[in-house]
Amino acid sequence: MAGIGIIGAGVAGLHLGLLLRQHDIPVTIYSDRTGEQLAGGRLPNTVAHHHTTVRREQALGVDHWDIAEYGYFGHHHYLGGPEPQRFFGAYSAPSRAIDHRIYLPRLLRDFRERGGDFRVRSVRAADVVALSEQHELVVVASGRGDLAGMFPRRTDRSPYDAPQRRLCVGLFDGVAENEPRSVTLSISPGHGEMVEIPLHSFEGPVKALLFEAIPGGDLEVLADARYDDDPAGFERLVRDRLRAHHPTTFERIDHHRFRLTRPLDLLQGALVPTVREDWVRLPNGRYAIALGDAHTVVDPVVGQGANSASYSAWELGHTIIEDPAFDERFCRKVARRRGDRVHAISDWTNLMIRTPPPPHLLDLLGAMAGDQALADEFTENFNYPERQWDVLATPERTRNHLARRGST
Repeated sequence: MAGIGIIGAGVAGLHLGLLLRQHDIPVTIYSDRTGEQLAGGRLPNTVAHHHTTVRREQALGVDHWDIAEYGYFGHHHYLGGPEPQRFFGAYSAPSRAIDHRIYLPRLLRDFRERGGDFRVRSVRAADVVALSEQHELVVVASGRGDLAGMFPRRTDRSPYDAPQRRLCVGLFDGVAENEPRSVTLSISPGHGEMVEIPLHSFEGPVKALLFEAIPGGDLEVLADARYDDDPAGFERLVRDRLRAHHPTTFERIDHHRFRLTRPLDLLQGALVPTVREDWVRLPNGRYAIALGDAHTVVDPVVGQGANSASYSAWELGHTIIEDPAFDERFCRKVARRRGDRVHAISDWTNLMIRTPPPPHLLDLLGAMAGDQALADEFTENFNYPERQWDVLATPERTRNHLARRGST
């Protein structure tokens, strides 16, 4: 056995594997779950794929969901408080959200049809050295079990040692479309955020409602409520919290139809945002590269996880194609190529969940309410997080950005 070994069959592992197969590079993907198990499991996330990621999917030949039918076109913003503000920001091209229980098995089928080797086995950190003897390079694209721990945590880029939000996300029927069809980003000061995503799942078009609850706030109860104990009571609780904190979504609820689509279409929990080192030197002198959740874990508030994983896989894949000398110089080259965007995603997300929110972030959001071009730019930069971070990295950068646009 030779070629590249990839541990993990998420977006990172599959996008990398598909890219390498386009160049006839032998690839083996290891996963502890079959495609059928991926399809039949609990909702894993509610990720959006922004149009830069859609373009990579088109280049990989996995553009199976017509963007005109499945896409959405921007962000409806709601900023709560004494003087609530509502405004829209447009994309230059649509994004889309497909249930990963549909998306990942379909891409896995593509990978196997294109000559990729898929092995169902559980891999632990202790197995990676042996795998490195069988492959030219091992890529760890899963953070499950003890795999992420192979790569040291970067304290300079991981400011939190505990979750900053408690999460509750479910797929719901009975929420009317907003116009144009778009994500809703809603902020309830002191309590948290809610992200409403038009998503395609097993029952067709549904709405993903992602609640980001500040610990101790009024939304935190959603992270603890047990749907299975009282489905109707859980759905009433969701409606109550939408009415109190996120009215632009509540206004579009059909109370006779509003329901969680299926018991497995609910995910509750919390995570610690973490950035890890890009690579590790193994005891046998070979190297393993971190990718996806093994490399960075970000809060889902701005929907960047899958986009970061895809971008990182793309840059790693092209480095493999261009320079298949898997030494320390290769590892450093990978880190440089992907670092600006991947780190900007992490830094921007961590800023968004800071409590209390930094004043310069509030200044930018407030200015967007009265400046359409500024709102469109902020929304488009979900595709280019390094540009977003250029604006938000320091209070001085934000002030200068607003001043140049006459929005101070």
